[in-house]
Amino acid sequence: MGTIHRISGPVVTAVGMSGAKMYDVVKVGDAGLIGEIIRLNGDSAFIQVYEDTSGIRPGEPVENTGRALSVELGPGLLKSIMDGIARPLEKLEEKSGSFIGRGVTVNTLERKTKWDFEATAKKGESVKGGDVLGTVQETDTIVHRIMVPPKVSGKIDSIKSGKFAVDEVVAIIKDGGNEHEVMLMQKWEVKRRRPFAEKMPPTVLLMTGQRVVDTFFPIAKGGTACIPGPFGSGKTVTQQALAKWSDAQIVVYIGCGERGNEMTEVLTEFPHLEDPRTKKPLMERTVLIANTSNMPVAAREASIYTGVTIAEYYRDMGYDVALMADSTSRWAEAMREIGGRLEEMPGEEGYPAYLGRRLAEFYERAGRVVCLGADKRQGSITIIGAVSPPGGDISEPVSQNTLRVTKAFLALDAPLAYRRHFPAIHWLRSYSLYLESLKEWYGKEAAQDFVSNRNDAMKLLQNEAELQEVVQLVGADALPDTEQAVLGTARMLREDFLQQSAYVDYDMYTPILKQYFMLKTILYLHNKVTDTIKAGVPYKEIIKRQKMFEKIARMKEIAINEKMEGAFTQVHKDIDDEMAELRRGA
Repeated sequence: MGTIHRISGPVVTAVGMSGAKMYDVVKVGDAGLIGEIIRLNGDSAFIQVYEDTSGIRPGEPVENTGRALSVELGPGLLKSIMDGIARPLEKLEEKSGSFIGRGVTVNTLERKTKWDFEATAKKGESVKGGDVLGTVQETDTIVHRIMVPPKVSGKIDSIKSGKFAVDEVVAIIKDGGNEHEVMLMQKWEVKRRRPFAEKMPPTVLLMTGQRVVDTFFPIAKGGTACIPGPFGSGKTVTQQALAKWSDAQIVVYIGCGERGNEMTEVLTEFPHLEDPRTKKPLMERTVLIANTSNMPVAAREASIYTGVTIAEYYRDMGYDVALMADSTSRWAEAMREIGGRLEEMPGEEGYPAYLGRRLAEFYERAGRVVCLGADKRQGSITIIGAVSPPGGDISEPVSQNTLRVTKAFLALDAPLAYRRHFPAIHWLRSYSLYLESLKEWYGKEAAQDFVSNRNDAMKLLQNEAELQEVVQLVGADALPDTEQAVLGTARMLREDFLQQSAYVDYDMYTPILKQYFMLKTILYLHNKVTDTIKAGVPYKEIIKRQKMFEKIARMKEIAINEKMEGAFTQVHKDIDDEMAELRRGA
């Protein structure tokens, strides 16, 4: 038991803390505020407090729990909305009303709820960490696998099916003279990575249904991506679209330091969103962590680690998890504030020198893995982090350190958003390093020429950007016909392929095969137009064929069914007929 010596905002110095360890959780002051030791100096401990420290005084007691910050993992996590240190907001409201009281402690998992546990392992079986003992139907769409904790192995001495609360013993595993009681719930330190058997290469696409992402700047399952952009460019909306439409089975959404009204929108919208695949509420496979900008800054760091630990737990069950962090810039700002109060030597723009290492540690917890356990199931965590650079300047430290460790960069552009071009991802400033590793996947799921078509389209968009400089000087009519055709095709790529409406049923989600046919059709038209120009037909005559270009614009409306390929083949035939007629006229 120590006492408070000094208070500096969220950082409290306590003396008389001999025997304390780094990252131990402590209760600070008479109010019992939750904090974590982040530096030790003799018997003095520097504590970052996850709650508002106003009102506490030097001399008040500090109690060391002797445990690191941990999160309860078990049935009941899905559909929950919690704060940065995994306290369910609903329970906090019951205890302290609409405003979160200080020092309020509640369990992450409800102790009164009884879950139907169905044992799949049998008495006498030898098991080790990661083996599945049984299952619980957590929601209508997700089966929760109860696993042997990672460091436990031995023979099952007893196991039984039935209704259990999360803190009741469902199995006993004997390892020599040691007995291990296994409950539906296990605790895990948030800053310690959960182990796995093997890490696999990122060779499977995370299907998002967003054409600009899946075709041009893909994210692999188990990969990392960052979405930087200035205020109003659509970072939160883009992340919500990825959460809703991606083919990940579990979504963990961390609202880390964002504005309260923005987070309120997420909290009110998500419970009403329908999962497009199961037609059930999206919340049935979602965990929301809310830590707004007006909440204590130290809890932002805890929310990031809490979220990724929950994601690892569901990954270990064999699920594909998408983790959305919105935004890591606010976490970095919290580190800068705490670093300043600890009187650490500041790095670039006042951020601590260890900023890059902390960001790398977080993103490195992504990956597609073979999980522990005899069944060698596979799971993945894909981390998509939003970055909010001041003024949209990505040369600042958080953006640059994030770019070093992420492999997909979706650059949001404010002018595109103001022109109502959504998703407002700029096609010339974004990139993905997953294209080569996903080439085989595209070949199997779509076509062998998928990546070459994508590269041809990118060249057209780059050529358009170069030609626009000339157009601004002399006008489009002064360009040769073939270059006017490049501008026309690039406009089709932008307006009919990259631009996507979230409000129209047929356009809000596009499967990969339809994306392939759409892009191939635009390129097919471009090649036919170029050949027709070379045959002597002026471009101004070609663009008079409005019906042909209208069919390209209406490709989005083609139904996704077994007749889809035939519909695109008909568009190609119509293009051939129009071009043949133009050549005959010439």
